[in-house]
Parts: sequence; structure tokens; C-alpha cells
Amino acid sequence: MKRIKNDIDNKTFGRVYLLYGPESYLRLLYTKHLCDAIVPETDTMNRLNLDGDKVRESEVIDFAETLPFFADHRLIRIKDSGLLKSGAELLPDYMKNIPDHAVIVFSETEVDKRSRLFKAIKNAGYISEFAEQKEAALMKWGAGLLGKSGLRISANNMRYLLSRTGPDMSHLSLEIDKLVNYCHGRTAVERDDIEAVTGTQIESHIFDMIEAVTTGNKKKALDLYADLLALKEPPMRILYLIGRQYNQLLIIKELLAEGNSPPLIAQKSGIHPYAVQKLTGIARNFSRNDLQKSVNACVAMEEAVKTGQIGDRLSVELILLGAAGE
Repeated sequence: MKRIKNDIDNKTFGRVYLLYGPESYLRLLYTKHLCDAIVPETDTMNRLNLDGDKVRESEVIDFAETLPFFADHRLIRIKDSGLLKSGAELLPDYMKNIPDHAVIVFSETEVDKRSRLFKAIKNAGYISEFAEQKEAALMKWGAGLLGKSGLRISANNMRYLLSRTGPDMSHLSLEIDKLVNYCHGRTAVERDDIEAVTGTQIESHIFDMIEAVTTGNKKKALDLYADLLALKEPPMRILYLIGRQYNQLLIIKELLAEGNSPPLIAQKSGIHPYAVQKLTGIARNFSRNDLQKSVNACVAMEEAVKTGQIGDRLSVELILLGAAGE
């Protein structure tokens, strides 16, 4: 991130950047600052914004090869294209030949570090990973946002707020905005305010679904799934989060077997301390073999959906029913 700041300040830009990772708030913030410094968003002649998995590599190359129009640079900003997972064909070789006037900026949630494109960008440009922030950093950042609005919050209440929102900075920022409005005219945020304002996070629903699975309560698991669908959560995102949580449970299970305490598990795994506390009890109810099977089942089901073998909604139902012993 320091390199990006320096490039913006000095207005000396590399040919290609990759900003990636699950912490979307910081990643998108840095992407915007970098891109706006290279070519303002209003300059549609010299800036091309491409989103989603329909990005055509030939279009990127054609735009980059064209000389800028009354400007120093041509910018191609590519967001969540999947090109660093699906296997780009033309761009890996092109990374060596990007003209001096062009800058390509990738902003991706997930990447495959083994891909040709990742390795090509690493050799030709700059890569910055945006991982989930540690609890201490989130507490300081959240308290700072509240402080700018004249509100104090205790460490315990800030920790409780994080347990309600999860570690995603975008979601935390939105909930803090709601707290600021709710606590208007006051000087401190209390636990009751947090409970009144913050909604149920999707991760909490996923936790409850898996907890229901461990107790054999398949009806509750499916009811919670129906709630998430009613909230317009995409089934594939739900499937991804279920798989991620099973993977976290597997990691915690293995670290528990080594005799690690919850604080040490959080330190070694990078999983947030409050998540470790919530998941430790569930991990004890699974065998390591069962958790590995659940992780593998989620991966296989995701592949089955992508190849058209099964519908996305049904895929989650089968995971829940299968884990529940159906």
C-alpha cells in the first residue's frame, strides 16, 4: 500500500497493478485513489472501466495500444473479472509489452497465485494484498470514526459491535453511520444502542445454520437458508461462506488438537478472536474427518454449479441436508 501512496504522491505510475483480497473497503478505496490519480473518472476518452466476468482480453489490449488523447496516460481499470482464476490467455504475455502511456489496474476479490497472469503481473508491476484487518486495527478504526462524530465507545462495546458486524470494513462503516444517526445529541455509544441498530450479519446466519446441522436440526438449517434467500443473498455467496466456515472449523480443530489456546489459535490462523470463540465449541462437535468431508463437498458442489450439473439454490440445500445426515 505504501508503494501505491508514493506513486500517487509522485505521479509516477507503473504499467500494471493488482490489488486483491477479501477486505473490499480498503481495496476499493485504494483502487479509486490510484485510478483517479492516473486518469480522472470524467475523462472517458482515456479511461476504460471493466467490471465482472465478461471482460474481453482483446478489448483491454486494443485500448492500451491506442495513444492517449490530450493526456499522459490511458487507464484500464478491471474489477472482479476472474481473469486471475479462470486462466487468461492473451494478457499474461502482454504484461511484458504494455506501452509507456498505458496503465492497467486489476481489483480482484480472489486470485490464484499459481496462474500465469498473477506471475506475469508480479514480474511486470506491483501487487498488494488486502487481507481482513486484525481486531485491534478494526477497533481503533471504528472508534476513530465514532470519535469524529463526537461519540465515545468503550473497548468492550467496540468489541461487541465487531461481533455483530463481522470484520468487513464496508459493513462496519455502514453500521457506524447508523449508530451516529441513532445516537445524535449524545456523547457515548452503549451496548443497547448497538443491539438496537445493528442487523443480523450473514456470517451469523451461516454460523447458526452450521450449529443447527451439528445438532441434527435440519429444519432450522433450511429455515435459516430461506431467510437468507428472502434477504436476496445469492446462493453461491452462501455456499462460499458455508465452505469458508467449515474450513475455519477444520483449522481450529487441528490447532485445538495441538493444544493451542483460543488466543493462540487466533494468532496462528488469522481468524478473528471473537470468531474463534464462537467456532471453538462447534469444532469440538465434529471429527476432523467430517470437517474435511464438508470442505470437500462444498468445493465439489461449487464446481457442479459452475458446470451446470446442478442449480445454485439446490446445491446449498444438499450441503445442509448432507451434513445433517440425510
